Amino acid sequence: MSPQHPTTARVVVLAGPSGAGKSRLAGRLNAAHGWPIVRLDDFYRDVDDTGDPPMPRQAELGIVDWDDPGSWNATAAVAALDTLVRTGAVETPVYDISTSRAVGTAVVTARPDDLVLAEGIFAAEIIGALRERGLLAGAYCVHHDRFTTFVYRLVRDLSEHRKPPWTLVRRGLALMRDQPKVVARQRALGAEPARPRTLEATLARLAR
Repeated sequence: MSPQHPTTARVVVLAGPSGAGKSRLAGRLNAAHGWPIVRLDDFYRDVDDTGDPPMPRQAELGIVDWDDPGSWNATAAVAALDTLVRTGAVETPVYDISTSRAVGTAVVTARPDDLVLAEGIFAAEIIGALRERGLLAGAYCVHHDRFTTFVYRLVRDLSEHRKPPWTLVRRGLALMRDQPKVVARQRALGAEPARPRTLEATLARLAR
């Protein structure tokens, strides 16, 4: 890609199960290449959002189902990525998982020849919309085996005090059980399965 001829097809979707290493991968790519990161999990809806449709509920735990795409604002996420690619800057929400609401905003900037890293558990849900707008450069489902993902996710969630520990354990076991279905759905939406380290090298080649 050349600064003289920037393309809008610069968004790289990093999807995958919760705890699969999407954020760590995006962080390494940002450090190596300076590519901006749009953390799509910041587009969660507030816990008391009264919009239509209503927030999905997880009957077993009696809480909002944060693993249901209905808890997330896909329209706002796509609009933000479109604005970033076309203008070079966008204001995004900053979401606090522990309180289940947006607590501020941040400005993300991009140079004309940057790849834009869009990472989050629902990232695959917007692959089609990004492709239709001519924004998509690639889409991947980052994942490990189920047990490794469970351990990574639990360590992260406990260290960040995301929810009460017992809730995190119960949620983690449910996610471990459902991981094959999550990966299958994201593949069906157009995300190519990939291990983090392999994908890191692939994207370095794509940029060149």
